[in-house]
Amino acid sequence: VQLVESGGRWVQAGDSLRLSCAASGGTIARYGMGWFRQVPGREREFVSAIKANGGTTYYADAVKGRFTISRDNAKNAVFLQMNSLKPEDTAVYFCAAGPFITSTARNKDAHYYWGQGTQVTVSS
Repeated sequence: VQLVESGGRWVQAGDSLRLSCAASGGTIARYGMGWFRQVPGREREFVSAIKANGGTTYYADAVKGRFTISRDNAKNAVFLQMNSLKPEDTAVYFCAAGPFITSTARNKDAHYYWGQGTQVTVSS
C-alpha cells in the first residue's frame, strides 16, 4: 500500500486545514489508519488514529477537540480536519496504515505503511 499525503501549507494561528491521504496499490479498508507528526530533532509523535471500520477514533491530548480524523474506504482515503491551529502544530504530518488494536493505535510500530509527509506551518 502506497500512501500520499496532501493539503499541508502555511496558515495563520486560528485557521483550519484539511489534510488528505490517498492510498494506492491496495485497499485501506482492512487497516487502521493514523496520523503522526514530526518536527526536526524530535521523535515522530502520534496525532490521531481511526479503526478500519471507522467506528473508533483516537486523539493525542494536544489535539483533542480541535482535530477530527475520518476515512472513506470507498475512496481509499483518510482525512484529518484541523481547526484552531496553533504554532505548536507546525510539523510534517505523516499518514500511516496498520493492523493496530486499541492498545497499539498510538504506536508507530503498529503502523506498517507510511507516506512521505506533508508540511504544515502555523504562523503566530
